[in-house]
Amino acid sequence: MSALANHAFAKMNGIGNEIVVVDLRDSMGNLAAQVTAEDARAVASPAGVPYDQLMVLQPPRLQGTEAFIKIYNSDGSEAGACGNGMRCVVRRVFERTGQSAVTFETRAGLLNCWQGPAPDLYTVDMGAPKFGWQDIPLAEEFRDTRYIELQVGPIDNPVLHSPSVVSMGNPHAIFWVDDVNAYDLERFGPLLENHPIFPERANITLAHIVDRDHITMRTWERGAGLTRACGSAACATAVAAARLKRTNRIVEMTLPGGKLGIEWRERDDHVLMTGTAEFEYEGRFDPALFASVA
Repeated sequence: MSALANHAFAKMNGIGNEIVVVDLRDSMGNLAAQVTAEDARAVASPAGVPYDQLMVLQPPRLQGTEAFIKIYNSDGSEAGACGNGMRCVVRRVFERTGQSAVTFETRAGLLNCWQGPAPDLYTVDMGAPKFGWQDIPLAEEFRDTRYIELQVGPIDNPVLHSPSVVSMGNPHAIFWVDDVNAYDLERFGPLLENHPIFPERANITLAHIVDRDHITMRTWERGAGLTRACGSAACATAVAAARLKRTNRIVEMTLPGGKLGIEWRERDDHVLMTGTAEFEYEGRFDPALFASVA
């Protein structure tokens, strides 16, 4: 039987990024380690609780951390980072414990989180971006990842071309456009996500630089599809724009689901993301969801 069967969950969202939070830290034995890709896909099924990311809190592995968080996309694949999901987890933990600062461990590393400048805002230190082609990773060498040779459409008149690529614990490709709504991202997204240049697939973002303090964007999220918000993509886009000297290091990001504040901190290169996290409802997973899961 799945570790998630009949287990409590919280349905939340981070500016429209649909998140399910499950706390398995108090589960008996080693149940937390037994959550599988099949379990994650079962939860995301129409009969379950459809989501973009499933945030599973496991017992802490390192002293001084609150939990190890395993992150699943709705297709069952694992994500290294999810900024919007982290804010949802932070709100949940803060409301239950009264804490105002906490550290979590993820596959992408340690993430420090704290209460934002207002009661409904939460800040996540997403760590330092990576720009090396092997770190993103890419399938071939590009010495300058501010732009890479990749395009959609005819060679002499491409629809999209020359994205910036960044790793924020997961791979991102950002295409700079004049209007983020002028492209069929639902059509191009899957093709680019699975392009051979990205051996671990990639999150695909369309971004428009409004001015030095403001960027609008839309994202096709690896393993989840078209999303109203992707926190790590917002971080990657802000960093890529600043790296091109087109924006300042503190910017407002407008996504279909809402706004995020991103700061690429100069003293240590860490990227700070600040935004809201909304609670929707609590429930328990129907064991029938996992009846076919071995």
